[in-house]
Amino acid sequence: MTVTIVTSIVCFIVGGILGYILFRYVLKSKYNSKIKEAEIEAEVIKKNKLLEVKEKFLNKKADLEKEVAARNQKIQQSENKLKQRELVINQRQEDVQRKKAEAEAVKENLEAQLLIIDKKKEELDKLQQQERVKLETISGLSAEDAKERLVESLKEEAKSMAHSYINDIMDDAKLTANKEAKRIVVQTIQRVATETAIENSVTVFHIESDEIKGRIIGREGRNIRALEAATGVEIVVDDTPEAIVLSAFDPVRREIARLALHQLVTDGRIHPARIEEVVAKVRKQVEEEIIETGKRTTIDLGIHGLHPELIRIIGKMKYRSSYGQNLLQHARETANLCAVMASELGLNPKKAKRAGLLHDIGKVPDEEPELPHALLGMKLAEKYKEKPDICNAIGAHHDETEMTSILAPIVQVCDAISGARPGARREIVEAYIKRLNDLEQLAMSYPGVTKTYAIQAGRELRVIVGADKIDDKQTENLSTEIAKKIQDEMTYPGQVKITVIRETRSVSFAK
Repeated sequence: MTVTIVTSIVCFIVGGILGYILFRYVLKSKYNSKIKEAEIEAEVIKKNKLLEVKEKFLNKKADLEKEVAARNQKIQQSENKLKQRELVINQRQEDVQRKKAEAEAVKENLEAQLLIIDKKKEELDKLQQQERVKLETISGLSAEDAKERLVESLKEEAKSMAHSYINDIMDDAKLTANKEAKRIVVQTIQRVATETAIENSVTVFHIESDEIKGRIIGREGRNIRALEAATGVEIVVDDTPEAIVLSAFDPVRREIARLALHQLVTDGRIHPARIEEVVAKVRKQVEEEIIETGKRTTIDLGIHGLHPELIRIIGKMKYRSSYGQNLLQHARETANLCAVMASELGLNPKKAKRAGLLHDIGKVPDEEPELPHALLGMKLAEKYKEKPDICNAIGAHHDETEMTSILAPIVQVCDAISGARPGARREIVEAYIKRLNDLEQLAMSYPGVTKTYAIQAGRELRVIVGADKIDDKQTENLSTEIAKKIQDEMTYPGQVKITVIRETRSVSFAK
């Protein structure tokens, strides 16, 4: 029994050892096979990654080669321009040297002639001295005695001639007073530089490449429609290389659209939401530019102490015109004319210049009251504490109130000089702008309308209505009513397309 138990234990131990050895051998063989498989798989992944890296490297290399080629082309163009400029400069230097040589030759010739003149002068002095000695010998009087007698006789003759001359001057002054006034006016005009009116209702926006046009238009025209709706400017994208045309009768709208486009193209993010954000920002910038323009104008003219609101109104004149003549340029011109004319008449030129600058502020009010612009300007000047003589000059420059100060006729005359000269104004532009303004105001008179824009030279009227105020059915009726009212009350060439836009927006914020 004991032998059996010992034998069993020995067999169990030997079996355990053999089983452990066999298990370890099998495990090691499986582990080695897994390692080999992992190594093979890692090698495959390594090769694939190397191929991807090589492909990316080749693509990057191709892009860099294209960029280098483009830059080399630009550098070559710049070198060609520099060579052309160098040729022009060399040619100019040769011309300068040639002219210098000619000038030196002329100078030498003049010096020789001056020497000859000096010699002739000495000979003439000698002859005069000889003649004087002869005359003294013949007359028996010295030169000093002859001078005294001559002076006495001339004094009596001069007195009688002076009395006669004074009487003639008085008579002539009475007859030529009107001519003298005209002379002052003509001298005043000649001393002030003027500009001619330019009819312009488009702005050309330059772009670097035609690829940007597609981004500005956007998918199915979304971007360009959003930009036109936000600015009220017609954006013409055609085959013109590297250019986009902004068309609108209002220069403020064109400037806002131009600056907004510039920011959008520079930034690269062009989509409807971004367009509205940029347009709102640019509107604020233009308002700041208006104030800065007003300040620069007053500083240039040497006018101080104006109310900030009057300075803002002066800045707004830059974006307004009167019969094609820029209103700010007209106001500056009138101010300079008033100062010159006041100086000629012995009046205060600073007051006259101030009245001339402010005489048309009634043309650019924030609201449109039913008052002539001269009377409205006078009320604005009184509101912002201008002196009574300046207020009267503003209100009376079109004879709409009685003139009570000497500045009033000066401002009236200088306003007429600035506006009546040839090339200053053009009736066509003013009538065109008035027609488009009337078109927009007519549509704004309907309830529920928030914005109106006349585009395409007045051939299309875009009316934006509030979605919460008008439904779709009323929108259709509104376009028909506006078209009928335009047809009945206005005169226009061709036909006018009325587009009513109703847009519903839902905005939420994730916080």
